[in-house]
Amino acid sequence: MKSWLKLLGLAALVVVATQVWVRVTAPQPMPGAAPELALPDLAGKKVDLASYRGRVVAVNFWATWCGPCRAEIPELTEVWKTHREGCFELLGVAEDSGSAAQIARKAAELGIPYPVLVDSEGTVGDRFRVAGYPNTFLIDKDGKVAKVFSGAVNKEELERALLPLLPATCPRA
Repeated sequence: MKSWLKLLGLAALVVVATQVWVRVTAPQPMPGAAPELALPDLAGKKVDLASYRGRVVAVNFWATWCGPCRAEIPELTEVWKTHREGCFELLGVAEDSGSAAQIARKAAELGIPYPVLVDSEGTVGDRFRVAGYPNTFLIDKDGKVAKVFSGAVNKEELERALLPLLPATCPRA
């Protein structure tokens, strides 16, 4: 019994250490305009970040095999459901996760209601300088990176950064 507890404690320590390492070592994008993002969604339709100008967008880079990514999805979903009618959009960008069909199955299994995009080559992740998963970039209404969350983000952190950025009115995407 004690060996299982030690193993469980070690696993928890590894997860925490990984989160700390990602937060400390992840390179951040240059200040200013968000990098170009134009990717297919799970149905193959191209989604372009530029089309959301006038709205605040959270771009969440994740992978289907990433434990912290899966753990943050319920909180991201809650923020999206609460603010999607108020000039906010959340785009999940799946990388290193197989085909669009595999990603779609996992997204359905995880109950992801917001748009999921497929970055099969990792080119958009490279533009955003994503060093690990999850990574969430909060893009303001003018298309500029306002905040970067390296590692899992919770509802309170995301809303604290999001709420001051929300415009009173916005165009529909």
